[in-house]
Amino acid sequence: MDSNKRKAEHSDGRDDKRQKAGKTNTRGGKKQWQVPRNNHGAVQAKAIQPGDSGIWATCAKGREVKCVGELRDLFSDYADLLYGSALDVGDDAGEDSKDVDIESEIKAEVEGIQKPSAVQLFTSVRLNMQCVVFFKTVSPIEPVSFVKKMCEDAANNSALKHTKTVKRLCPMTLMGQATEEGLTKTAAQVLAPHFHQQPVSSKKYAIRPNLRNHTTLKRDAVIKQIAAMVGPGHVVDLKNYELLIIVEIYQNICGISVVDDSFERLKRFNLAEIFDPTPKESPQESHTTPDTQSEAATDENLAIVEPDARKALA
Repeated sequence: MDSNKRKAEHSDGRDDKRQKAGKTNTRGGKKQWQVPRNNHGAVQAKAIQPGDSGIWATCAKGREVKCVGELRDLFSDYADLLYGSALDVGDDAGEDSKDVDIESEIKAEVEGIQKPSAVQLFTSVRLNMQCVVFFKTVSPIEPVSFVKKMCEDAANNSALKHTKTVKRLCPMTLMGQATEEGLTKTAAQVLAPHFHQQPVSSKKYAIRPNLRNHTTLKRDAVIKQIAAMVGPGHVVDLKNYELLIIVEIYQNICGISVVDDSFERLKRFNLAEIFDPTPKESPQESHTTPDTQSEAATDENLAIVEPDARKALA
């Protein structure tokens, strides 16, 4: 009788332990799933909003998650390199320098779990689109100079290659609504430092729009509208531009940035091409990729509307 009672008591104890263990494993399981998500973008934003700045990136189909992880590591390394101690207060890494050193060794997984409320310098946005990822950025990150620095270093030292899936980077100084009014407001802010300073210094420029999952605005209309916003005193030059205005439109959001003529020398900010250039082929052997098809279509559109753009500057 007593032995049966003792067995029952032991059995109850084991059941309690199983229940507690089960709860712990459940919580532990959630943490294990949170870690890779944090590693590939820490806090993930729901959408791109007007007023955001950021960086688009392309990658091979099906490698979007890997691309996000590689970019987070690359961006974090360059943020430390370029801004150093200025990030002690503003970045997502943390508090004391000792803590930062420890957390850098165990990477972003632990950072995301321990400090979910910390400011994120780079926040990935989940897109309903293949081969493309987007990171929001916050001050002190300036997308154009940040991307240019990475590409300059890559061009000068091939040993710096730490990415396998990342292709083209496209910095966005400011995002706005993908409407005529939104495009005008966004362009006014982005173009002013480059074209509207007094006294006016004449610049040769080109416009390169790219539309994804968007049907409201048309490519040629976007080019004409941006050319009108540039204003008088500047000249359209598609081949020998000094400044290139990049316009990226995705669904209901547009983004604009202005880059200098190093854009072509740096393979249009294509890290994969900088590290491993595609061999030049004869016209008979040439073939096009989605990227080159998009660029060719853009150049053709620029050539078609160039007369209209020049009229807009008159």
